[in-house]
Amino acid sequence: MAETFLRLGLLLFLFLLNISDCCIAFTPADNYLIDCGSLTNTTIDRRVFVADTSLSWRLKTPKDITANNTRPSSVSSLDSASLYLNARIFTGASSYSFPIRQQGKHFIRLFFFPFDNQDFNLTTSKFSVSTQDSTLLLNFQPLPDSTTSFKEFLVNIAHDNLILNFVPARNSVAFISALEVVSMPENLILDTAQIVKTKGTFQGLAREQFEMVYRLNMGGPKIFPESDTLSRTWHADGVFLVDASVAKNVSYSGPIDYVKGASSPETAPKLVYSTAAVLASQNATVGGVFNVTWKFSVESGFNYLVRMHFCDIVSKALNELYFNAYINSLSAASNIDLSAIASNSLHTVIFMDFVIDVPSGSNNLSVTIGPSNMNNADPDGLLNGLEIMKMGISGSGTSSESSSKSNIGAILGGAFGAIAVLILAVVIFCSIRRKKVKKHEGKSFPPSSINGGNSHILESKPCVGTTISFRQNTDTGYRFSIAVLQEATNNFDENLVIGVGGFGKVYKGVLRDEMKVAVKRGNPKSQQGLNEFHTEIELLPRLRHRHLVSLIGYCDERNEMILVYEYMEKGNLRSHLYGSDLPSLTWKQRLEICIGSARGLHYLHTGSVKAIIHRDVKSANILLDENLVAKVSDFGLSKTGPELGQTHVSTAVKGSFGYLDPEYFRRQQLTEKSDVYSFGVVMLEVICARPVIDPTLTREMVNLKEWGMTWQQRGELDQIVDPRIAGDIKPNSLRKFGEIAEKCLADFGVERPSMGDVLWNLEYAMQLQETEADDAEVNSINNISKISPQIEKISSFERSYDRGIGSTSLNDLSDMSMSRVFSQLIKADSRHKQNLD
Repeated sequence: MAETFLRLGLLLFLFLLNISDCCIAFTPADNYLIDCGSLTNTTIDRRVFVADTSLSWRLKTPKDITANNTRPSSVSSLDSASLYLNARIFTGASSYSFPIRQQGKHFIRLFFFPFDNQDFNLTTSKFSVSTQDSTLLLNFQPLPDSTTSFKEFLVNIAHDNLILNFVPARNSVAFISALEVVSMPENLILDTAQIVKTKGTFQGLAREQFEMVYRLNMGGPKIFPESDTLSRTWHADGVFLVDASVAKNVSYSGPIDYVKGASSPETAPKLVYSTAAVLASQNATVGGVFNVTWKFSVESGFNYLVRMHFCDIVSKALNELYFNAYINSLSAASNIDLSAIASNSLHTVIFMDFVIDVPSGSNNLSVTIGPSNMNNADPDGLLNGLEIMKMGISGSGTSSESSSKSNIGAILGGAFGAIAVLILAVVIFCSIRRKKVKKHEGKSFPPSSINGGNSHILESKPCVGTTISFRQNTDTGYRFSIAVLQEATNNFDENLVIGVGGFGKVYKGVLRDEMKVAVKRGNPKSQQGLNEFHTEIELLPRLRHRHLVSLIGYCDERNEMILVYEYMEKGNLRSHLYGSDLPSLTWKQRLEICIGSARGLHYLHTGSVKAIIHRDVKSANILLDENLVAKVSDFGLSKTGPELGQTHVSTAVKGSFGYLDPEYFRRQQLTEKSDVYSFGVVMLEVICARPVIDPTLTREMVNLKEWGMTWQQRGELDQIVDPRIAGDIKPNSLRKFGEIAEKCLADFGVERPSMGDVLWNLEYAMQLQETEADDAEVNSINNISKISPQIEKISSFERSYDRGIGSTSLNDLSDMSMSRVFSQLIKADSRHKQNLD
């Protein structure tokens, strides 16, 4: 009995110690916690969210509407479920007004839950949220399937009142379930941070506005607001690990020390520093060189503040632990010695701030820890916590009215100056253009031949009564006469038909210089055909890539809509997989085709200022030349990507059944990830060699995506592999290929990889096929310290190629393959293993 009381007393002591750590809380000058739409106060984690009828702040709305969740069971399992039982709904522009006692940094936290309502469909609502100085959410839409959304912002408030505006889009409503406006410690965000790419210093962080994107507790459980002095939530890191097998979770029950004046429980609670993710035991791997990487989906085109939290809870003595840190494969900090940074002490809190830019076209941010490059340093590494904040949410955030007026004057002056220059440029351009048209009237210009020479000048006259009037220059390709194309196709001989699609028939043709071409003749009565014709002529001449089919020219004479492409000797990928008597492709050939197609799509998504979304990726639109080099074709449904600051393009649903992105179908919101989904379906076609929809099969097999993912999630994809190649595929290569396809086919776009990441992993799958790599060697691919310089070299080359710099030939692009990187890594590891043996 005495032993039982002793144990209970010890547990009580530890509990009180933990509570004391958590409750020595920062006292905010402003602390507004609102349960929106509620008639009564709600207590969550010892914090009281008041009903939004309080007199301490004002609500301005054209119509006072509250809504109740008629199915509270739908949120019963959620964190802070009570906050999602009600909502305040706005049918017009509305605002909350909060008196601010202390200007400066504040948390603004917004809670949303689009539950069913008899009067309004909250699941389809679209609205914006802003303050006087910043746009927090622009055209925000809640997550589908009645999922909660939580948004947290760190903003500077430079007014005596905070006005929080809610503005619904046309024919929509805005709503909010709960909100917080809370002062934060002024020293929580320092003014400087290291710029990762240039190793310079970023100045002025304290004046920036932030959106908190990720806040993680590495190696430990989720931490709830009641255990954080600033009521923050720290999520577990497991779902973001690229390879969980190379990481190990550790915990520590001893004291954690904060550095006075530099850190405090407001930096992060002790619970964050008492756990960590570290590199797993190195003995099982070749050479013991691999890294632990976390990967995150972020919005491109922004700078991000990345804060890494460290506390050496694993070392037994000083100066034992050395490691490197990377962000997006770039070195952030080298040979980190936490004990030295902490003035020769262990168990001491340290954090490091870095600024990294995520350029347009890239939606990924990775954070990595790995072994030090120092001689005799044990391969090790540790990370306790991580925060990722998006910088530069809209608005100037100026601190005074005079400053604001000055900025507006400068902006207006610059704008008027720019408009004047633009008008002058347009006048000059039009004048030059008129002279060119007059000079070249009645002439046409031959295109460059695919092989680099020039075609013969073909006979052509100005078209009269054409369907569409296009500029007659190389911006839109070469205009063929109908007579030349009739001659090339033997007057559109049906025996020369090599394909039929929604646009029309495709004929094999031979021009007078003996160049083989594919002639796609559209139906002039089809409005859809007209749109596709226009899209391809305007789009394709701007695209030049080894893995995109080239448009040679067009004809719009006599109401014809004809497109002329380079001829692809081996036809489309689908015919080589099923439905014909063509010889079967080997597994390696199929992988090379997938890699080539991914390169083409990656170029579409990243090679221009604005992404180009193909919108009809399928095996029939992947063509093969005489060497089985894959080229993406058929751009009639293509769409330019979203404007800067937007996440998607709202457009009618178009595409091919079986390949269509379900999220795009549901929400009519198109993104690059819609192409990624379709490509995932193509990958299943490649491995299974069957149609995407086959109604002759049993019910569970009709849809290839559903059937294939069932086997993949069982870990038994090898059971449905095309029997003709089953004996040739190495298990690791098939495993990696299946993992890529599964990620591409995620239900939501944010969970899918970019085409750049798909390409990287396909290259890896190829190397696994060509190399006798065991699991330990597979893990070694994470050695960023080896591959970063080569990746940068390749990226630099591709950027130069996309800009047309130098005289590099198209074939050079394939030679500068990531396969060199993988090949060198795996071969080096193999040699090292032999030496160890």
